[in-house]
Amino acid sequence: MSEKMFKPTWKSLDSRVIPTWFQKAKFGIFIHWGVYSVPAWRKLSDERFGSYAEWYYASVYGNYKNNGDDFHERVYGKDYEYRNFAKNFKAELFDPDFWAETFKNAGAKYVVLTSKHHEGYCLWPTQNPHKKNWRVGDVGPKVDIVGELAKAVRSKGMRMGLYYSIVDWETNWSHRPDGGYFIPEKDRKKYGINEERYPDEILIPQLKELVQTYRPSVIYTDGGEWDFSEEYSQVKDFLAWLYNHAPNKEEVVINDRFCVGMPGNHGDYYSTEYKDVDGFGEIHPWEESRGVGGSYGFNRAESLENYNTSEQLIHELIEMVSNGGNFLLNVGPTSDGRIPVIQQQRLKDIGDWLRINGDAIYETAPSDYLFKNDDNIFMTQKDHSINVICTKWFDNKIELKKKKSFSVADISLFGYQGKVDYEVLDDRIRITPPCINPNNFKGQYAYVFNIKQA
Repeated sequence: MSEKMFKPTWKSLDSRVIPTWFQKAKFGIFIHWGVYSVPAWRKLSDERFGSYAEWYYASVYGNYKNNGDDFHERVYGKDYEYRNFAKNFKAELFDPDFWAETFKNAGAKYVVLTSKHHEGYCLWPTQNPHKKNWRVGDVGPKVDIVGELAKAVRSKGMRMGLYYSIVDWETNWSHRPDGGYFIPEKDRKKYGINEERYPDEILIPQLKELVQTYRPSVIYTDGGEWDFSEEYSQVKDFLAWLYNHAPNKEEVVINDRFCVGMPGNHGDYYSTEYKDVDGFGEIHPWEESRGVGGSYGFNRAESLENYNTSEQLIHELIEMVSNGGNFLLNVGPTSDGRIPVIQQQRLKDIGDWLRINGDAIYETAPSDYLFKNDDNIFMTQKDHSINVICTKWFDNKIELKKKKSFSVADISLFGYQGKVDYEVLDDRIRITPPCINPNNFKGQYAYVFNIKQA
């Protein structure tokens, strides 16, 4: 990478070329885990973002889209303080090596853990004095969650990233909830600080502490885009420091949620969630994130029908990558540190599919040589070949339009050793799907015809 020095201006910061590893990786694992994993509840809602269990503090204690649920009062009692949940966030079954092995086997190339969500609780033993008794070591797990997982993830050859909430509900005002705050005044007075001091005393010191201690490959910011101005958040000064002086400056990438006006305009990559934005094509690096179900944090209100099937998740991975993006799939562990078995099963199926078809995903770009005529066909390209990814099995011939200059050397089906019949016409290619059975083909969910260019 260039040794140029970046100035704290958008013109200078936006000139940074994103480290190449990110767009090659294509598939990562997100982890939402914190004190909210103890109650692990949010009444299900069809509204986009309405089932997020990590929003327990705001939705139960505040007035933010609670949907009239009586769960908290019935189970814990009306006056049970949110911070009391921390004593039961014990993570006694947390096994970072098992987590890392599970993510590796799923085919992930990077992992992003919530170091601090909007509730403010820290999964590392931060030295920040304002987080005393609201961090691991003081209350909850007696272990450095961030450090232990980062070590395990890197030992498996993956890159480690960290999510950090720019906002802190116990301090910050927002235009989004009625009354301007997500949580009750009594909690803010007891635990928050003067909002004007927040950037200098918590936000920037903690971000620099995370960078200098753990050297994350990804910094996933969140919440700053709601209300924080460029000036208040100190985003440009922080990015200039990150790009010029941070120990991980050669590999780190940061998203676009640090401040108002940043999403889709500034950042190494743009971030979408649950398809709230329809991607960015090849205009700028981007990433779609979502949970296996409708929540990021583990939500005990969800049943089997609320979880996406392995086929649906693989199809979404294919859709995102073929449109130029990365796919960040979230798992929500239980408070004791287990990855729910159904989420493990989804990850295993994705990994099994990628072991056969990974060459159609990793280090690819959207194809501009061939043109599909069916919504069940997606295409990527890599080196001198085109991958025609079919999200259903076609009984009839597959016909694709092509540029006249595109010539074909051979066509094969990933995971199938037999011959694939095809014919090449002046402006199109016709592929005849072979007769497959469980003895000669082990693939499922989606099927990749690889077209080698002559």
